[in-house]
Amino acid sequence: MSGGPILGGIIVDSLGWRWTFYVCVPLAVIALILLQRTLHLPTVRKEDVSIDWLGALLLTAGVSILLIWVSFAGKADYYAWASKETAILVGAGVGLLLLTVLVESKAKAPIMPLNIITERTTGLAIIASISVGIGLFGATTFLTQYFQTARGHTPTAAGLLTIPMVAGMLIASVVSGQLISKFGKWKPFIIAGAILLVGGFGLLSTIDHATNLALVGVFIAIVGLGTGMLMQNLVLAVQNTVSVSDVGAASSVVAFFRTFGGAIGVSVLGSILATRVTELSARGFAELGIDPSKSGGGSLDLDALPGPVAEVVRFSYGDATGRIFFVAALAAVVTLVAVILIPNRPLRTTIDIETPPAEQKELG
Repeated sequence: MSGGPILGGIIVDSLGWRWTFYVCVPLAVIALILLQRTLHLPTVRKEDVSIDWLGALLLTAGVSILLIWVSFAGKADYYAWASKETAILVGAGVGLLLLTVLVESKAKAPIMPLNIITERTTGLAIIASISVGIGLFGATTFLTQYFQTARGHTPTAAGLLTIPMVAGMLIASVVSGQLISKFGKWKPFIIAGAILLVGGFGLLSTIDHATNLALVGVFIAIVGLGTGMLMQNLVLAVQNTVSVSDVGAASSVVAFFRTFGGAIGVSVLGSILATRVTELSARGFAELGIDPSKSGGGSLDLDALPGPVAEVVRFSYGDATGRIFFVAALAAVVTLVAVILIPNRPLRTTIDIETPPAEQKELG
């Protein structure tokens, strides 16, 4: 994730955008070979194993329908946010997820154990992770587009301009991890990370097509520091409260909802950005005496456009980008509230949760 924008920009400039996907194939093959040769774990066979096929199917279907909804809602060629299609898709998605909860409550080996999700720390971490996903993945997806479209940089240069964020993430994650291991306190770091995320996105909400790039670098560095303190330490907070047998399930649940939030964020923020760009472009075209309905818009090949028209598009894109960071800041506020409410339990020093003496007597 950290080096993606930089490496992706170099690949796009040198080989073309399709190679950002092709290059993953040999990497996946190498990873598969290395895992087969180096990862040697004992095989533990269990009797009477039950696979929660129905729960997995319902969860996948419910989430997929909601993602389809946010992917097309608000688009000119599809349907509005408040529409019959929205009601149908949201109703179907939510209905399937409610049915998933019912199935999981009765499943012998649920794919998403409800006792973990309903635990206070895990539940709040899930809320925080969804908000982080919406803000972080959604907003930063459009950051490189801002550098390219609004500021006229190449993909490689746009990737290099994200280095402050990458450096912030690296420094914060390493330093916070070491300090947590040393002092056994993790909550101050996730609260500080959420505060930095709110502040960073709030500052980014002020950018436009003419903002000094040095300032933008400072703003995204703050976002990187907040992300580095927050993302992995949220998983740590959950792992700290569940038994060793549930660590895998708890960690995957938090990661799943963070990714889910990211997918929602990309779609929703993309729709907000497109709407705002359309409004600002129409205003700019009107000043040039161009009828927006006859401009044949939609093209981002700015080099093929007349100079004044390309300038309107660049300025519109740059000025509209601040709005999506404002929405990301609101999502980060939700994250801040959630992490403040997470119970502050000391970092445990045992592999598994220690049973309190009173419970041990009852079990005895």
